[in-house]
This record gives sequence, structure tokens and C-alpha cells, in this order.
Amino acid sequence: MKQWLLLAIFILPLFASNSLQKAIDSAEAGSLLELPAGVYKGNIVIDKPLIIDGKDQRAIIEGDGKGSVVTIKSKNVTIKNLTIRHSGAQHERVDAGVVLKKVTSSKVLNCKIVDVLFGIDMQEAHRCEISANYISSKPFSLGLRGDAIRLWYSNDNILRKNHITKARDFVVWYSHGNLIEKNFGEYCRYSLHFMYTGKNIVRDNTFEHNSVGIFFMYSRDTVVTGNIVKNSLGTTGLGIGLKDCSNYTIKNNTMIYCARGLYIDRSPFQPGSKNIYKNNRLLYNAEAVHFHSLSLNNIFKGNFIKGNIENIINDSYNTKVSQNIWDGNYWDSYEGFDKNRDGIGDTPHIERYYASKIWLMKPNVKFFYGSPVIGAVNFLAKLAPISEPVILAVDKHPKLKQGGR
Repeated sequence: MKQWLLLAIFILPLFASNSLQKAIDSAEAGSLLELPAGVYKGNIVIDKPLIIDGKDQRAIIEGDGKGSVVTIKSKNVTIKNLTIRHSGAQHERVDAGVVLKKVTSSKVLNCKIVDVLFGIDMQEAHRCEISANYISSKPFSLGLRGDAIRLWYSNDNILRKNHITKARDFVVWYSHGNLIEKNFGEYCRYSLHFMYTGKNIVRDNTFEHNSVGIFFMYSRDTVVTGNIVKNSLGTTGLGIGLKDCSNYTIKNNTMIYCARGLYIDRSPFQPGSKNIYKNNRLLYNAEAVHFHSLSLNNIFKGNFIKGNIENIINDSYNTKVSQNIWDGNYWDSYEGFDKNRDGIGDTPHIERYYASKIWLMKPNVKFFYGSPVIGAVNFLAKLAPISEPVILAVDKHPKLKQGGR
């Protein structure tokens, strides 16, 4: 081990331009290759346990603009402190900065991965760690970029403290038991996108200025806690969304300045299951909670709902969203009293849908929201409603004090 280490440090500067692959092929399994500053020819394949350390990211592994720059095909490989750049641009090949393919217990740590289509592509990679990397795609339009991190049938991995900017998505598909925490993402499409997954933990991430926040589809048994999603705007903008998802716990998250704070579509999906939303902060969104399709057995407790244009939207007629459980939430629109000063309203808070709110079913009318005409219609509808309002939610114990998480 020590003999190879001395040899590696000595000869690497001599083959910096074109012979990194030769050094990898010649190294004994378990060796450490330390790369001094320089540009090393990419499109390398690592097929044995190795550690490759660029020390301060001044060692650059540069692809030839075709295919992937680094491909890992062995367990127990670690690459760290490298700059990895210039992959190909073919989506059908999934050209990437780093590919981990059918491996276990490998790591990508503190690397700068830029000018690549896909950042890190994980295919059947298990018990790996992806931490503290900076990842950016190629300078294409949003839909033509590649995903910053892509998990495909990859389980029990740790993805932590990565900084993602100007890529397409961070996707987790058919992958279970992963820990995704303390990542930061900006100027992408999906901050996080899950499909057919289970038993993942998503915590303490921050996502801002992305088209969509955290979206789960056809998934179950997941905990989502401590995340901040802000400025997810536009027609698809949302903080956290669920479609056909069951047995979720969503707590202590903040959704702020989004088009929709929570988006709930036919969730929970499995009969007898429930989803719990607890101690979340829904602040200054166009819509705090948006229900689409039949979505019952949701429990909302201790959430802080303030400054939203609409607190609850139900865009599907006669789906009985009032059967969801609301208890102990703070509503800035509550109009009751607290005579005994216990911090709980004396009367329930009721969210209603009035016939005058025509923009709920006709979104184009939102253009006129806040105009004097719409304001007058709102006032008259509450003063003398022309039809019986539809109840969207009843919170029997609304909180009056503005608490934190």
C-alpha cells in the first residue's frame, strides 16, 4: 500500500495529460492515488476498489465531450476533492460527470462537477455516499439539461450537503431507504422528484427559485421534515406535492412565496392509510393547501398558516375534503375570540368556498384578484351569500398565538 502510494505521487505528473486510466489499471486494489494540480484525460473507468484524491479540486478530470467523464464499476471506490467536467450531451446515453453502476459502498465527496449533462448518475448503486459536491449542468434551456443527481433502483444511500444549481432535476426513482439531507438546490426544475419509492428520509434541505419543490408520486412510508422551499412559482410552482402517496409524515417544513404550499392529489392512496402534516409553516403563498381529486384521511395538526391569498383550494367538485382532520392549527384569518386566554379559539375555524370565488374554478380570473370589483363581490358574498357556501375544513381548536415550529 505505502509502496504504491509513493510511486503514484511520483509518476502522476508525468502522465497528467493522457495516462490516468493507465495508472488506475496498474494500481493494486485498495490503493490511494493522489493527483497533483493539472488536467487529466477523462472518460475513465474504475473497476477495482481505489481512492482517488485531488486534494483541493485543482486536479481536473476532463472528458472529451462524448460519454461520461468518470464511470465507477466497483465497490469500495472513493473519488474526492476533484473537478470533473466536460461530459457528452446525449440524453439517450445519460452522459454524466460521474456514473456509479451496479456498485456498493462507494463515495463521491467534495467534487466540483460542471459542464456535464447529468451530474451523478446512480444505477443500482447501494449503500453509497454522495456528499458536499457542487453540481451544475450544461448551459442549455431548462428542459434540455440533465439531472444533477439521478437514482435508479438505488437503495440505502446517503446524499448530503450537495449544492445543485442550474441543472434539471434531482430524481429518486424505484429507490428505497435513502437519506437525503442538508442539500441546497436553486434554478432547477424539480428540486426533488420521487417516483415509486418508499422508506426514504428527506430532511433539512433548502430549495429556492426552482419550478417545483419536492414532489412525490406513487410512493409511500416516507418522512419529510425540516425542509425549506421558497419561490416555487409559475403554473407548476409548489412547495411539497403528493400524488398517489400513502403513509407520509410531513412535519416542520416551511413553504414560503410559492404558487402552492402543499399540493395533494389522491393521497393517501392505499385504503386504510393516512398522511400526517404537522407543525409546517405555510407562509405568503398564493395557495396554502391545494386539493386535487379524492384526497381523504389527511391529518393537519399544529400548522402555521399565514399571509396566503387562499388558505384551501379544492379544484374537484364534491370530493368531501372537509372530512380531512384539522386540529390545533394557527390561521391568520380566524375571526373568533379566546375568552379564557388558553391560546385556543372559543369557536371552530371554518374554511368555506363561496360561489363568488369564481377564480377557484376559472384560474384566468385570478388576474383580477385584489381589484375593487372583486373586492366588492367578496364583501357582498360574505355579507349576503347568494348560495350556501361549501365547507372545505373545520378546525375545532384553532390556535391564536403565533408560534414557531
